[in-house]
Amino acid sequence: MAEIIAIDFGTKRTGIAATDPLQIVASGLVTLPTQHVIPYLVNYLKSHEVESCVVGQPKRQDGTFSEVETEIKKFIQNLKTKLPELEVSRFDERFTSKMAFQTLIDSGVKKKTRQEKGLIDKISATLILQSYLEAQNNNCL
Repeated sequence: MAEIIAIDFGTKRTGIAATDPLQIVASGLVTLPTQHVIPYLVNYLKSHEVESCVVGQPKRQDGTFSEVETEIKKFIQNLKTKLPELEVSRFDERFTSKMAFQTLIDSGVKKKTRQEKGLIDKISATLILQSYLEAQNNNCL
């Protein structure tokens, strides 16, 4: 099997997570300035076998897409151009940033560390990926 990666896209910063090769556990990799994500992934795929990429799909509570969706679609198009062999899918990311922040609080992470927005993005990508794996294992995709 190969890894699955997840992306929590942001206009400034983007969090990236990956599974282990058996696709059991999701782990945060890195948070990067968004313009560095595709070059990072190009390099990452040189040394890792990756099956697919899951990009978070931000929706509002009423189910409509958030305003960043237009930028995400541009990013995905660019990603497909640079890495055409990489299968890209979407997965609902509602509340992942809030859950990531709460996870830090529950883990006893100090307030100063919790204020590092890059950490939230990486954890959010991990939550997106873990939720995706659970949905896949429960045949909900």
